[in-house]
Amino acid sequence: MDEVEVVVAHSERATLRVGDMFLKVDADPARIDFEVEAMSLAPVPTPEVLWRKPCVLATAALPGTTLGRLGGPSTGSPAAWAAAGAAIRKLHDAPLPSRQGQAGRSTAALAAELDDECASLVTNGVLPADLVTRNRQVAEAALRPWTPSFTHGDLQIEHVFVDGDEITGIIDWSEAGQGDALYDLATFTLGHEEHLEDVIAGYGADVDLDVIRAWWSLRSLLIVRWLAEHGFDPFAPGCEVDVLRSRM
Repeated sequence: MDEVEVVVAHSERATLRVGDMFLKVDADPARIDFEVEAMSLAPVPTPEVLWRKPCVLATAALPGTTLGRLGGPSTGSPAAWAAAGAAIRKLHDAPLPSRQGQAGRSTAALAAELDDECASLVTNGVLPADLVTRNRQVAEAALRPWTPSFTHGDLQIEHVFVDGDEITGIIDWSEAGQGDALYDLATFTLGHEEHLEDVIAGYGADVDLDVIRAWWSLRSLLIVRWLAEHGFDPFAPGCEVDVLRSRM
């Protein structure tokens, strides 16, 4: 090992790869504590915890590769996407953790946050008004009653590892907790709508596709400005702004 790879870094936390070990540095030590707890409770493969100290968590690298990345091609087969759907269903059916997760915000609080963010996007010229208005309409379908599930809370495809058609592990449980199961499914398929059918086939339950699409719009609206302010590019091909444009 002769280098340290910065996997992701922003003002709240950073993840580094050092050889076969990942180091997560988090400004909130309580989030590290719950991440370890969530991984111990999740009935799906998770990274081995090597050691932990206040604000730092060390985990072993997982075998295999990710299913792809937002804005890039999928490297996984339809069977791998279906296997991911089955793993997500297993997580959602597990006993609830104690904490309210990222996917568990109340509909009232979420609607208020969404309206404020939409106004900011338009006022500051980040996105065109018609794009924001249309996606705010689409997002309304996600603002409905839901039954709490054990959710990952940030289930991007970069967080799911596969070896062939087998799931070898799911990483980054900082936002896990009680939440809306369809938020996880939407996050996982964001920007890869072509694999939604495979995921649902593996998930093995009736899913409201309008709510999935609503979460695509809602999540993208809420995160565009944050991404731009933290050195990421939501305007890159296939990323959040393209997801919003696809609803027009």
